[in-house]
Amino acid sequence: MLEDGKLYIGTSRKPDDTINKGEYLDFKFGNRHGLVTGATGTGKTVTLQILAESFSNAGVPVFCADVKGDLSGIGAIGEPKGWVTQRAEQIGFTDFAFQEFPVIFWDLYGEKGHRVRTTMSEMGPLLLSRLMSATDAQEGVINIAFKIADEGGLPLLDLKDFQAMLNYMAENASALSGKYGLISKASVGSIQRELLILEQQGAKNFFGEPALKVSDIMRTTRDGRGAISVLAADKLMMNPRLYGTFLLWLMSELFEELPEIGDPDKPKLVFFFDEAHLLFNDAPKVLLERIEQVVRLIRSKGVGVYFVTQNPLDVPETVLAQLGNRIQHALRAYTPREQKAVKTAADTFRPNPDFDCATVITNLGTGEALVSTLEGKGSPSMVERTLIRPPSSRAGPLTPAERANIMSISPVAGQYDEDIDRESAYEILAQRAAKSTQQAEESREAEAPAPAAPGGSRWTLPGFGDDDAQAPAQPKPKARSGYQRESVAEAAMKSVARTVASSLGRALVRGILGSLKR
Repeated sequence: MLEDGKLYIGTSRKPDDTINKGEYLDFKFGNRHGLVTGATGTGKTVTLQILAESFSNAGVPVFCADVKGDLSGIGAIGEPKGWVTQRAEQIGFTDFAFQEFPVIFWDLYGEKGHRVRTTMSEMGPLLLSRLMSATDAQEGVINIAFKIADEGGLPLLDLKDFQAMLNYMAENASALSGKYGLISKASVGSIQRELLILEQQGAKNFFGEPALKVSDIMRTTRDGRGAISVLAADKLMMNPRLYGTFLLWLMSELFEELPEIGDPDKPKLVFFFDEAHLLFNDAPKVLLERIEQVVRLIRSKGVGVYFVTQNPLDVPETVLAQLGNRIQHALRAYTPREQKAVKTAADTFRPNPDFDCATVITNLGTGEALVSTLEGKGSPSMVERTLIRPPSSRAGPLTPAERANIMSISPVAGQYDEDIDRESAYEILAQRAAKSTQQAEESREAEAPAPAAPGGSRWTLPGFGDDDAQAPAQPKPKARSGYQRESVAEAAMKSVARTVASSLGRALVRGILGSLKR
């Protein structure tokens, strides 16, 4: 059944339910992106699993998210369960064999995989604004914060760096507004509140160093197989905006760091975006345009992006048009929106005269799908009703002990486990403020008048009433007021502003989604 240079998806059936032919995805079209859709319980996870297995065996690294926890079984050898062997017999899969695959587990929280981090600078203002649901005014303030940090040589690495920058901007709003545009204290305050919410939701674990290296999700093993990076997303899904923003950041990093290679014989990396609707829900127009641009252009870098979601309507039409390889599992059509989704899905396939797509989509069984892939010179194949092949790895989750064992022998073990907190914006601003405060104190002490010498040379006797009268009047020390303390802080901040304005900084070029090109 297996053919060189092709990924075996399953076997299609004729209208009389007899075997038709094997359905394949040509590896040379693996970077033309794809779409896997279907209702809950129709077999999307198994489809994702067999695609990841086949790409790995072909030497292609894979990145995917494990939303429900059962995709982790790809790291263990398969088991002869009843439905697995039965499916192989049904489709005539004579080359079927059980196998385990090289897996690297990742987790933003560091619980079920190696820690995944990035810096605030690499995230960039656009994605950070998306993560915080920022208004236009707040997004403007966030952009100004990144601009000031770039010009002043103030690295924004973690949340406390960005919080320190916002405090500085709020205290110097009037002076900075003249150079960078209006900085509203109300907008700054709103952003600070959103940062607190993000911190409570676990974003503090995500921002910092060491940052994830793209090269670590593009590894191959000594036997030539591609490593499968599995992101533990069951807990991450509790904060869907962070999940969607993280995967979009990772996709943009791939776009920026990988060189142009055109259309290779097989992809350099395949990226599965599970629960894809979380990326597009409530996304502003400018972000949707960026996503479309990345999807369209990342193909020439050898990266295939496969969106996995329940409803084809979850993906905007501009992005949907870029997805050449399609696997459609069963859809339910009980509501008007679901009926529209069925019609949309049916209309995107190249018709097959043997059946009506719209009718078949609602009648597909578990593990069945309508399949159409690119063939020949890149044209879509005729849609076929296909029974998806069984996975060679375990169809189910790993035990905690099995996961821990895989992590202990991982090629990145120990590289991301410990936090690194080097000098950045928070420390630099604090040091400058402390230095300015000290200089102001020293200056005030130097300018203080010296104590007056006792006046006159005559003798005075205590208790005769002339000792106080003859004593020189000493000026009463003035109590420090809140205004003076405020002036010290203001002087410190003005010193920082002068330093920032006079410093040439380092030239930083922001990429297509606002992150830094390294």
